[in-house]
Amino acid sequence: MLKVRDDYFKGPASLYDQVEMPELLDEMDEHGVARAVLMDNLVNPSVTARKFAQERPDRFSLAIGGINLLRPVPALRDLTALRNDLPITYVAVGPSFWGDGMYPPSDAVYYPLYAKCAELELPLCINTGLPGPPIPGEAQNPIHLDRVCVRFPELKLCMIHGADPWWDVAIRLLIKYRNLRIMTSAWSPKRLPESLLHFMRTRGKDKVIFASDWPVLRQSRVVPEALALDLPPDVLDNYLYNNAAEFFFGEEA
Repeated sequence: MLKVRDDYFKGPASLYDQVEMPELLDEMDEHGVARAVLMDNLVNPSVTARKFAQERPDRFSLAIGGINLLRPVPALRDLTALRNDLPITYVAVGPSFWGDGMYPPSDAVYYPLYAKCAELELPLCINTGLPGPPIPGEAQNPIHLDRVCVRFPELKLCMIHGADPWWDVAIRLLIKYRNLRIMTSAWSPKRLPESLLHFMRTRGKDKVIFASDWPVLRQSRVVPEALALDLPPDVLDNYLYNNAAEFFFGEEA
């Protein structure tokens, strides 16, 4: 069966706190999902996500949000300690979802987080594209990552939730910077723009990472849609598994 990495289980912890591990593993196995990264939070931890990751680190790991960027030192100390105790795959931040969207990723308020993630060799995932809720979105224009990639070439950085309506900007940045990737979490694969699919077939074979947005976008929907994309087999395999395995887990294809 084709290995698929369902990378981004997004949503409040309560949405998957009611799921039992055997049920979730059955769903993953049915759709060929090798690993799942569960959203967790530094301030409001998910008991369920941490339990799953501790009991089955071969199948589950964590993405950590909730970093207080305005008072970063205590938060980054907590992140470092947590990294020693739990299987953490990446750190996540959404520029539109805190500080009234006033701090784009190029703002120096993020710099302690960038330095710490680079030091810990933890990938950092940043929301790009206009957010769905009625909140300011300009801070999530991917152009703000241009300066970040220049200042922090050691940082493994991934744009998440696509980049609509700035897909072309995101693609140009992906071409420009070796340490940058994009994840299509929260996007139905059949809705991905042709410009991104063309990039995947040509210069971006190793740059685009598949993800769901479980439980909002369930595996039963997004995996078949991904498999139906007009992509060569090697590109599809990179998209569904190899790119994530290499970028997040250091595994060779």
